[in-house]
Amino acid sequence: MTPPLLGKQALQALGIRLRDIRRDAGLTGRQLAEACGWGPSKVSKLEHGRQVPAEADVRDWCIACRAPSEIPDLVAALRQLDAQYVDWRRTLSTGTKRRQQANVDAYERTSLFRVWEPAVIPGLLQTAEYAREILATVIDFHGIPDDVEAGVQARMDAQRVLTHGDRRFLLLIGETALHTRVGDVGVMREQLARLVEAARMPRVSLGVLPLDAPYTVPRNNAFTIYDARMVTVATYTAELALQQRHEVAVYERAFDRLAALAVYGGKAREVIDRAVADLEEI
Repeated sequence: MTPPLLGKQALQALGIRLRDIRRDAGLTGRQLAEACGWGPSKVSKLEHGRQVPAEADVRDWCIACRAPSEIPDLVAALRQLDAQYVDWRRTLSTGTKRRQQANVDAYERTSLFRVWEPAVIPGLLQTAEYAREILATVIDFHGIPDDVEAGVQARMDAQRVLTHGDRRFLLLIGETALHTRVGDVGVMREQLARLVEAARMPRVSLGVLPLDAPYTVPRNNAFTIYDARMVTVATYTAELALQQRHEVAVYERAFDRLAALAVYGGKAREVIDRAVADLEEI
């Protein structure tokens, strides 16, 4: 079975790595297929992410390409892809609480959080009413068990990391998130006030990326970097946990570029105040 959207992207990335190994070995796809005893179309399917390779396929590929040193890293990537997909199916089948509790486990082991949210307020800074609206939408969209109250409580419990322990939080939100209507005007007004309060916390750096900021880095998906060990990336169909160093480094570079475009302190407060003023006109 092929993983959903983001899992498919990871599978395609694996295929690109396999293709590069084949090309470095000077083999055509047909030559590689013959060396491995495969049908002529299998190499193309694996390289384009249309088929999930078995571990034996990865080993045969690398041996045929005289690149046995690549085997451990590729097998690890394949196992990680499998684990990520299983987690996606299992998580969505049990409602929202379990996912929030998984967040707590990751938070407790993290000293430096780097968060980018382009469209909504990050969970760490959400009010209970705002979180309720967010989680209710998730439940409705995915058709999963309705445990919204338990999910909200778990999300609120997770926010204790903001004030407990020696942690730092570098949080970036798109200006769009200040205007995305989650709940009614009262919910939004309370949430924007919460942002102002959070910006005063001693361990929190809150940046807002203005709508007119130049486009110097793709801004498609929200992501969270946990220290330098893992990145979680959210899409409609999955949340992928990336742990290989070269993958984490890409998101660190993206975060640095986004952070350089953001405004902070008084300028961020001005952007938030404009969003509040817009609410008053409704």
